[in-house]
Amino acid sequence: MELPTSFSTRSHNCGELRSSNIGSDVTLAGWVQKRRDHGGLIFIDLRDRAGITQIVVDPKTPEPFSLAEKIRSEYVLEIRGKVSSRPDGTINTNLGTGEIEVIVDQITVLNSSKTPPFEIENELLIDENLRLKYRYLDLRRENQVDNLIVRHEVAIATRDFLNSQGFIEVETPMLTKSTPEGARDFLVPSRLIPGHFFALPQSPQLFKQILMVAGIERYYQLVRCFRDEDLRADRQPEYTQIDLEMSFATQEDIIELVEHMVEAIFTKIGKKVEVPFPRLTHREAIDTYGIDKPDLRFDMKIIDLSGKFSQTKFKVFADTISGEGMIKGIKFSPEKPLTRKELDELTEHAQGLGAKGLVWMVVESGSKVKSPIAKFLEADEIRNIIKAMEAVVGDTIFIVADKRETACNVLGGLRLELGRIFDLFKEGFNFLWVTDFPLFKWNDEEERLDSEHHPFTMPKADQLKLLEETPLDVFADAYDLVLNGTELASGTIRIHERNLQEKILKMLSLSDEEMNGKFGFLLDALEYGAPPHGGLAIGLDRLVTLIQGLQSIRDVIAFPKTQSASCLMTGAPDRVQKSQLRDLRIKTTEPDIEVKDERV
Repeated sequence: MELPTSFSTRSHNCGELRSSNIGSDVTLAGWVQKRRDHGGLIFIDLRDRAGITQIVVDPKTPEPFSLAEKIRSEYVLEIRGKVSSRPDGTINTNLGTGEIEVIVDQITVLNSSKTPPFEIENELLIDENLRLKYRYLDLRRENQVDNLIVRHEVAIATRDFLNSQGFIEVETPMLTKSTPEGARDFLVPSRLIPGHFFALPQSPQLFKQILMVAGIERYYQLVRCFRDEDLRADRQPEYTQIDLEMSFATQEDIIELVEHMVEAIFTKIGKKVEVPFPRLTHREAIDTYGIDKPDLRFDMKIIDLSGKFSQTKFKVFADTISGEGMIKGIKFSPEKPLTRKELDELTEHAQGLGAKGLVWMVVESGSKVKSPIAKFLEADEIRNIIKAMEAVVGDTIFIVADKRETACNVLGGLRLELGRIFDLFKEGFNFLWVTDFPLFKWNDEEERLDSEHHPFTMPKADQLKLLEETPLDVFADAYDLVLNGTELASGTIRIHERNLQEKILKMLSLSDEEMNGKFGFLLDALEYGAPPHGGLAIGLDRLVTLIQGLQSIRDVIAFPKTQSASCLMTGAPDRVQKSQLRDLRIKTTEPDIEVKDERV
């Protein structure tokens, strides 16, 4: 990768010299990757962001050689010398600069370095806490730099594409009103209005809708968002969204635009995806894969077997059907037969997912299986199962009999566990749209309706009449983009009329006072000619993580937090001075602790 040179007389970067430069006088600057003293010549691998060049220091040049004897890893050097071809048998085909070396005339030490707590090497397994404490060293590793470069290129491609489609990048406020609808807000106390608090935004949702009312029509933003929630490998308290909103747009318009944007992003980074992406409705995804973000990198579909047991004498299956439950199964084709221990472990896993039990069958012929329940089933029932599952000799069938939601959830989880254990995931990028989500879900604990996405989601126009009597049967104009089993983006068509928005909020158990207190400004805006509009937000961190084939989004964020939401490098969050709390008129409930500069 060619980089602009900017320091003093630096003529080239450490990754760009080739055999065509042999004989040239050059000036390089960078960090010492390695220093090797062969008892005569001293070799230095000089590294900058662009790559590595081998530097050779000869004892015939006493001053540079004397200095080179004292140099250690991660010293910062400027060197001057002449490009030479490497001797026969010493070419390094793993380096772009592997055919050449630079014979040194002069070395300048720009800065020394303490011995790093770990080597600056890609393949080393380093404790993550140590990496994050010394993140400035961790980021010197080539793979970490590559992650940030790919992130940068994704951002460029996003902006270029959306700019070409008539979108305008608009910044929305970081200090906003707290309207908690799920995750906790990060709160910021106001000094000028004591007792009042700003919130850091969980998303720009309300502001981008206001921009549509304002007539911006096509908005986007690469925006920082915040959620005060427990963390996982794919979560951070602060994260970045590719956020967009369109007026006068249908679900189809937004899906088509996003597909072409993703195609442009992948083209920018030298990868290819096929559009349009496949689609499943929410119900199809649950019934077929047991989850609303299915991983399509391997094929193992859930099959409904309920109809095969309408007259069964096997009590467990009969009771399930009479209790309006379902009997569902998946088929696994192992390379070698599963052991009894493996079957028992999979049964325990299924029970951990909520199953009362797990039935397994190993197909021995077209009408015979090995199974703990084989003796309870008729021969026709066994044949029907094998046929329905399209199973052959050696296949293992797993069956769950329970309520639809439980059966799908268990088999969906079992499917992913089989994929993990037996490495069934194929390489590649498998995108999928999941559409037609329910508008509401039932909150058993609080005995009320909750939004499946958020309360500003438009119900399907032909189902508005169902809102009064059977709200759980209403579907939404909502669509999620899934990549390799991860929810990458979520979007909806928004409600653009005040009366309908108020109705939905009341169905979510908000009083008039709560509605106006939290969303009054939006409700007022909807009365001033709000156009039909919709949008979507893609998790930028997640997208780059998946592109790079990484396990954690922390590797694609320059300065991430730990799973306890702390920054090991800076020590944030930290206690603050008493005077700062006094200015904010805040008292803490923790006892005072005697520490320097009045920190509490």
